[in-house]
Amino acid sequence: MKIEFMKKAVDMAKNSGKDIPIAAVVVKDGKIIAKALNEREKNQNVVSHAEMIALQEACKKLKNWRLNDCEIYVTLEPCPMCASAILQARINKVYFGAYDMLNGAFGSKSDMRKIMNYNAEVKGGILENECSELLKQYFERLRND
Repeated sequence: MKIEFMKKAVDMAKNSGKDIPIAAVVVKDGKIIAKALNEREKNQNVVSHAEMIALQEACKKLKNWRLNDCEIYVTLEPCPMCASAILQARINKVYFGAYDMLNGAFGSKSDMRKIMNYNAEVKGGILENECSELLKQYFERLRND
């Protein structure tokens, strides 16, 4: 795990516009091969989560749906949809910042690794305070608008 990749995701999430500040970075061989922000509001598309967009970009770049030997860094614990896609893509290391007690699918609410019988390495709480603060500020702005 390299903290620089999570820092990149945090920096990206700061520029999320009207979307929830969530960013994902896919890394292979120590290099970023894909990155994305949440774009549900921008695209008016339920599957436009940062992880889903980053996975699609990584698959195109590698010309393969199998993202073996890749890592993903996400500012918020992935939901069941994203966790499932991450595991389907055969990503073997998942790192996330803030825990999601409502929808987190890598241990907080559920654990997709048990459901899908794929044992990716998962580590949460990386730059957790920074990631949580971005989300907190976003929802405070929404309440005040």
